Amino acid sequence: MKRKTLAAAIAALTLLASPALADDLADIRVEVAKRHDEAVKRLQEWIALPAIAAEDRGFPAGAEHMAKLLRDAGFQQATIINTDGKPGVFATLDAGAAKTVGLYFMYDVKQFDPAEWTSPPLEARLVDKPGVGKAIVGRGAVNQKGPEAALLAALHAIRGAGKKMPVNLVLVAEGEEEIGSPHIGQLVRRPEVEAALRKTSGVFMPSASQDLDGIVTVSLGAKGVVELELVSSGEKWGRGPAKDIHSSLKAMVDSPAWRLVKALDTLVSDDGNSITIDGYPKPRPLSADEKAMIAEAAKRRSEARSKSQLGVQNWIDDLPWLQANERLESQPTVNIEGLVGGYTGPGGKTVLPHRAVAKIDMRLVPDMKMADAVAALKAHLAKRGFGDIEVNVGGGYDPTSTVAAAPLIQAQVAVLKRAGIDPVLWPRNAGSYPGYIFTNPPLSLASGHFGLGHGSGAHAPDEYYVIESSNPKVQGFDGAVMSFVEYLYELGR
Repeated sequence: MKRKTLAAAIAALTLLASPALADDLADIRVEVAKRHDEAVKRLQEWIALPAIAAEDRGFPAGAEHMAKLLRDAGFQQATIINTDGKPGVFATLDAGAAKTVGLYFMYDVKQFDPAEWTSPPLEARLVDKPGVGKAIVGRGAVNQKGPEAALLAALHAIRGAGKKMPVNLVLVAEGEEEIGSPHIGQLVRRPEVEAALRKTSGVFMPSASQDLDGIVTVSLGAKGVVELELVSSGEKWGRGPAKDIHSSLKAMVDSPAWRLVKALDTLVSDDGNSITIDGYPKPRPLSADEKAMIAEAAKRRSEARSKSQLGVQNWIDDLPWLQANERLESQPTVNIEGLVGGYTGPGGKTVLPHRAVAKIDMRLVPDMKMADAVAALKAHLAKRGFGDIEVNVGGGYDPTSTVAAAPLIQAQVAVLKRAGIDPVLWPRNAGSYPGYIFTNPPLSLASGHFGLGHGSGAHAPDEYYVIESSNPKVQGFDGAVMSFVEYLYELGR
């Protein structure tokens, strides 16, 4: 099936809608185009104000700006809620509608090194990208300020066109997603927030879900994650130096850095690809339905494009494309994000470091719990004689899952199919977001991601979000905005 234009998609929607709804959508579409420049400027101004939890940068200003954006978009109340970490924001929009939908936002972004970027990461410049179109380049452009700004632009357009919101909204925004959401429970489990969320049909996070082939993936969950540091030090070990000393003394002094390397080597197989932590929780095998989803997705996605985008030549164990995807979905991971110890500047500096740190993330799949994974890691290190290695957990959470039959998911599929897009169902994102707080008891809600449009480079230099698409398979900013308008109306049906 050829992909329809957004205008054709709206026309298809009107065939299923009342004349009044058809008129509403047409008026809103005009309003979206009219407000394009102000919406893009709003996004650029937001990118210029980073909130980075890992660096304690941009707080409480990030939460204050988030609350202002929500009030400007029509939320009657947007309250900053303090936690033991960075503040969150709780907002509600009562439209007097019959149905209520939840929204999850993050207002924080990852760290960045401007020297690695071709365009300054906080200037949010519009850059021509060959084969893509005009895109905003900046930290947070696609993860997640661009899609979130498009959702807010949808609310501005609905109100600006003089139309009634089709659903009520309950929104929670946090400022610690990029460090593992360590305090999201203190936000969501507040009595007034939990009570408001209980009234919703589910919670979704705005996203830019189109790849450059126009394919849209509807994910039914995400892996859990644990972010932590393993620290080896002379002070804690009782061996090695208490401060950096001359490297010639290695002939008579133990090395905390080598001790960390030896400890790390016990966590995985020789090739680094299988977890060997004693007593580590076991993942649930893929179900027949999950295998069928993966098989269908593998047929439709381009292996060559994926390898090119990732800059890799081979998958683990030289696995074929299908089996590599099954491994991606089914397996937990222990990954070294970074190793830090001693001198790392230009040239050499002959020191024996007194301290070495490994920054680790561990991804979890269904039937695995964060608490069990951390407990197993600590017990393993102690059993192997590395009990002095400090395990400092920064954040993390359990996996999350939602069934494909959930109305929140089926509404996504309906909107996409009316736009001529046959979405790929996917068991879970290989990455993570704290959807568990919504899908696990006591709330037990559906949760997911939605939004047309495209962007790339999350956590990397030159992160971008498409504003004016030159690719006929991909929506630009206005198309993304209208996808949220249609989704909200579908959720209100």
